[in-house]
Amino acid sequence: MRHIVVMNTKGGCGKTTVATNLASLYAQQGFGTALFDFDPQGSSTHWLSLRDAGRPPIYGVTAFKNPLGMTRSWQLRVPPGTERVVVDTPASMDRTELMERVRHADAILIPVLPSPIDAHATANFIRDLLLVAKLRSNRTRIGIIPNRAREATLAFQALRRFLNTLNIAVVTQLRDSQFYVLAAETGAGIHELDEPRAQRHAPAWLRLLAWLEQQPPAYGRTA
Repeated sequence: MRHIVVMNTKGGCGKTTVATNLASLYAQQGFGTALFDFDPQGSSTHWLSLRDAGRPPIYGVTAFKNPLGMTRSWQLRVPPGTERVVVDTPASMDRTELMERVRHADAILIPVLPSPIDAHATANFIRDLLLVAKLRSNRTRIGIIPNRAREATLAFQALRRFLNTLNIAVVTQLRDSQFYVLAAETGAGIHELDEPRAQRHAPAWLRLLAWLEQQPPAYGRTA
C-alpha cells in the first residue's frame, strides 16, 4: 500500500486540488484508493460528497473529526484491497502532527504558487520537514509541484530558478485553469471531465503518476 501525503504549511497553495485529482486518477487507473482529509476545512470531504456514484470509487476518511465512541485506529482504517492512500493536510501543523503525518509516507508532494511570499514560505517548510522529520534518513521521497503556472510570466520563471536551488525534484507543474474549479465543483478529477480542452492537462498528471510509481512503497505495507 502506497501512502502519498500532500502538504505545505502555506495556505491556499492547492493541496486539495492535488489530493483530489491524484485520488481520482488512481481510482480511474483501477487502484483501490482512499482519500484522507485531515484539514478542518473539509474541502476534500466535500469534494467526495459531490462525486457521482458512476465514477470510479474512492473511500473517504474524514480524519479531522473525532467521533464519540470510536477509537482513532478504527476511524482511520481502510477497506481490504486498498492500494493507494492520498492524504490531504491542513496548513497549520505543530511538530507532533507534522511527524505523525509523514511517519508512514512513501512520498510527500508540496504544491507551491509562483509568488515570492509562497516561495519563501515553502523553503521554510521544506527546511522544517528535513530537520524535524529527518526525511533524508529514510526512503520517503519529496516532490515539488508548481501550481497555477503560467510559464511566460516573470513570477513563474523566478519560481523555477528558486526551486532549482533546493535540490528537490520538481515532479510536474499544473497550469492555471478554470477546469480545476469545475472539477472541484462536481467531485471529479480534471481528467474525468467530458471536455476535450480539459484533457490538455492529462500529461502533467501522468508525469506525476509515473514519478510516484517509479519505486516500490518504502514500507511494504498491505491493507
